[in-house]
Formats: sequence, structure tokens, C-alpha cells
Amino acid sequence: MNKTRRGYARQDRVKEQIMRELAEMVRTGLKDPRAGFITINEVDVSRDYSHATIYYTVLDDSTRDITEAALEHAKGHLRSELAKRIKLFKTPELHFKYDQSLERGMSISHLIEQVAAEKPVEG
Repeated sequence: MNKTRRGYARQDRVKEQIMRELAEMVRTGLKDPRAGFITINEVDVSRDYSHATIYYTVLDDSTRDITEAALEHAKGHLRSELAKRIKLFKTPELHFKYDQSLERGMSISHLIEQVAAEKPVEG
């Protein structure tokens, strides 16, 4: 986090607060039984706070598509709840994106382990 410029410090605080509030709302307030266990990993907020991209993962990969649909269906409700909890001039539009970074990291780690386990070719 870049705290040297005043604008970034506020933006970081807003991102963290949105992340905390959404994580709590998804955990306790998302009534859709189709949704899996959701973890909010990261939030990116545009400079003018009009858009927030929420990166999430699910515990069970088989619920990924259903959870995406449940989040899309609930995003209006989540946004209005967020407006009640966070005092901003404008509550950002919410955009949910599945976070594939964990899967990619595990895949790369597995590939490295495979290469390390192979015997070196002697020439």
C-alpha cells in the first residue's frame, strides 16, 4: 500500500472497509442457498469510487457457477446494504470476479515440483 500520497491512503482504507463489510454481509446476509462458502480475497476501487471489483473464491469448486449467479443476483441488495454501512459520497457499483490466482499458484507450484522430481538428463 502506498501511503505517501494522500489519495492512495484514503483509497486503501475504503477498499479495506468495503472488503470487511462485504465479507460479513456475504457470510451472514446472503440468503441464497445455492451460494457456496465464499471468501472475499481482494477489492479494487476506481479512483472516483464509482466502481468496485470484488475478487472472491469458493470452498467447493463445483459451486463456482452457482455462486457467481447468486452474487450477480444479490449485488443490488449488497450495494444498498453497503451504502448503509459505509459513508461515501457515492456507493460504488459492485463487480464480482472469481479470483483464479490461488489456482494458478497451486498449478505452477505443482509443475515446479514435477520438474524438480525429474532426474536431470546426463549428456
